[in-house]
Amino acid sequence: MAKFDHIVVGGGISGLTAALLLALNGRKILLLEKAPHLGGSLARFQRQGVPFDTGFHFTGGLLPDALLHRMLSVLGLVNVVEPEFMASERAHRFVFEADNRVIEMPCGIVPLRQKLKDEFPGEVRAVDRYFDLVEKVCAQTASMDLSRLTESAHRLDEESISLKDVLDGLTSNPLLKGILCGLGMCYGVKPSEVSFASHSRVCYDLYQSTARFKGGGDALISAFKNAFSRLGVEVQCNRWITECRVAADDHAKSFLLNTGEEVAADSAVLTIHPSHILKLLPRNHISRAFVSRVESFEASSGFFTVYGVWEGAMSPGFGSSIVSLFPNANFEQLLDPSYRGEQALVICESVEPVRGTPRGVVTAFEPSFYEHVAQWGESTIGHRPAAYGDYKAGRVEAIRERLATFNPDYRGGCRILDAASMLTYRDYLNSPDGSAYGIKQKVGQYNLIGKLPVRNLFAAGQSSLLPGIAGAMMSSFIVSRAVLGKDHFNRFVGEALCS
Repeated sequence: MAKFDHIVVGGGISGLTAALLLALNGRKILLLEKAPHLGGSLARFQRQGVPFDTGFHFTGGLLPDALLHRMLSVLGLVNVVEPEFMASERAHRFVFEADNRVIEMPCGIVPLRQKLKDEFPGEVRAVDRYFDLVEKVCAQTASMDLSRLTESAHRLDEESISLKDVLDGLTSNPLLKGILCGLGMCYGVKPSEVSFASHSRVCYDLYQSTARFKGGGDALISAFKNAFSRLGVEVQCNRWITECRVAADDHAKSFLLNTGEEVAADSAVLTIHPSHILKLLPRNHISRAFVSRVESFEASSGFFTVYGVWEGAMSPGFGSSIVSLFPNANFEQLLDPSYRGEQALVICESVEPVRGTPRGVVTAFEPSFYEHVAQWGESTIGHRPAAYGDYKAGRVEAIRERLATFNPDYRGGCRILDAASMLTYRDYLNSPDGSAYGIKQKVGQYNLIGKLPVRNLFAAGQSSLLPGIAGAMMSSFIVSRAVLGKDHFNRFVGEALCS
């Protein structure tokens, strides 16, 4: 049978990162992806020649020496992809409709602190204390500094307290709380459920800057593919592991693929959903406690998304801000699966070349949960019942009206080409539930990361550490450190950053 040093399962950003890190260290790698193409939610798709991002719309951490910038530097990709930054004075625009209040969020924690203190002059202490805590959490988190990756991780006090509890202790102002919860849309968990530490780690780099890549996620996928070609990484799409053949010493000796082929490797890095990992592990090699732990994980929110193209002239500021419409400031309600009122709506605009002509592209998405579409859960793409079509049409029309109410130019200026529900994401991305951020990152929860009960199998991915591109990539850095050995990995990262 074919023999590799390492198999990486899953071709999303975490799998791409793990495969490239190991290959850069001279290892022979097989990368398996269940879909027909690499990239997962990074990949774009087209409608009428217009490119749309599936799940990757913006990120933080691309300023020089920020976390994502440094990870791309280690991977040798930092000069291959080109960031496009949102306007520094209003990267995020929060619109609280019930309060008739618009807050334009500048980049940088220092100007953002001052902005909020100007907006809420009676809450100066609360604003300062909040950002002090965010900065403290991130400074004490070794995994947010590549030069400290080999340090032993320790749990912070803020892992055991929720975002809601922290904010309740700082202020009674509901609008200020809503503003500080606003980026919760980037991890899809209620303030009472997410730890303050997880919230801080997701938000920190987004507070500093917000950017997209020129060419979207496809640009990053292309950069990885070119690196794989140079390094001899073997990529197989439409392939997945159906069985791990485990020896008596709790090591996987070989892996059976869906094609019937059998391959061997010294280890495998699984960047797939924890529920899929559980199905791969032989039950006689794992404990009931382990099974119970994985089965207790809950899905984060997903999205109902519409994709549109702008007709006519674009305003000078088109695409320079991420706009979030919030019907109210109660994120406990807005991120609750049982809530059926008007949803939050995030609007991302960009200018993309379409047949050589710059065109305005609009993606608008509102939080959604699997409960909203569970009645059609047994259906598949192309075989949905009429009631599902009615549900989608109703959601599209509601979003169309919401956009036009926010900005009348949308009424005639934006032509919607397609829409996607959580079932669309589930089937397109081979996800168990279509959630946008994997499992919920909850207070006190121990996620699945690193070595598994089958001792040469490792878990990584956005459900492992933190949601989003940076969290998914960092999980692969941490797991690659374990696979390669701390000393070797530390030298490799140090040399890469120095060069």
